[in-house]
Amino acid sequence: MTQPLKIVIPTAGFGTRLRPLTWSKPKPLVSLAGGTVLDTLLNSFRSVPNFDEVAFVIILGPMMGEQIPAYISKHYPDWQVDYAVQPEMKGQSDALWHAREFLHGPMMMSFSDTLLDHDFSFLAEEKAEAVALVKPVPDPRRFGVAEVNATGRVTRLVEKPQSIENNLAVVGCYYFQEAEDLVAAIETQIERNVALKNEYYLVDAINIMLERGLNMRTEKVDTWLDAGTCEALLETNAYLLEHGQDNSSTVQVEDSVIIPPVNIHPGARVSASVIGPHVSVGEGASIKGSTVKNSIIGPGTHVTHCMLEASLLGHHVTITNQTGKFNLGDNSWAVQ
Repeated sequence: MTQPLKIVIPTAGFGTRLRPLTWSKPKPLVSLAGGTVLDTLLNSFRSVPNFDEVAFVIILGPMMGEQIPAYISKHYPDWQVDYAVQPEMKGQSDALWHAREFLHGPMMMSFSDTLLDHDFSFLAEEKAEAVALVKPVPDPRRFGVAEVNATGRVTRLVEKPQSIENNLAVVGCYYFQEAEDLVAAIETQIERNVALKNEYYLVDAINIMLERGLNMRTEKVDTWLDAGTCEALLETNAYLLEHGQDNSSTVQVEDSVIIPPVNIHPGARVSASVIGPHVSVGEGASIKGSTVKNSIIGPGTHVTHCMLEASLLGHHVTITNQTGKFNLGDNSWAVQ
């Protein structure tokens, strides 16, 4: 790559499958493994060549979008980040269309709930005009897949195929040598009104590029994590804690048992409790006289005399004398 890479992240979705957590915040700011989904996504690109020169383009939605620039300004003040706004939910291509003023030269695009554990250093010597990151799956019928020819060149992207013969599921992360070519294909897509239920899907724009002779190959990823549903969020939290985010060896607690892996913020307080495995506890949270496993406890949340498992608690939740599985949004309470 001779020009700095742009990494484009659409974040405008409503995150309905993560409610109630997303009633008060955009999906990328949901807590995960000692940080947020957004932290995990941004840091997953650190293996990109010349990462210090990378410019991010984040596409915001019409609601609660202002929270993301505020978060990035606080936690990544030295990063180069531009923002665009998608005023209506009209699909992935439409989101990129609203960011077209920033799309020049080489670019990557990743959906905000696509979390990969992958080495992107291959981009330093990449010869193909485009790369679709894929993951072989046993049953591809609920995914989009990349069809390839005998030489490994992508010939077409297919949404939810009827057969399982081609199992290369596209994971929602792409590289394009020339962002302008993608923008031109999206313009054609909109002109042709290639849409489904009034939404313009990115695979249709890529298929237009393939029709025009785009040389695209696939890159297989080993680890594809999902943060789009509550169940997937807990699974991803567990994976990340097992792969580098565990801080159990340094955490300070009072009269408590810690079962690794966990991530407990230094500003959280834990007393007379059993925590773990697979538990994240945010800044300013307190847990007293409780047992918590396989859960995410948001910042400022207070857990007292509870037995919790597979629970998601947002920011500033109060929960007392409860047993079981809970999914509570910000500023909620469950007290008995």
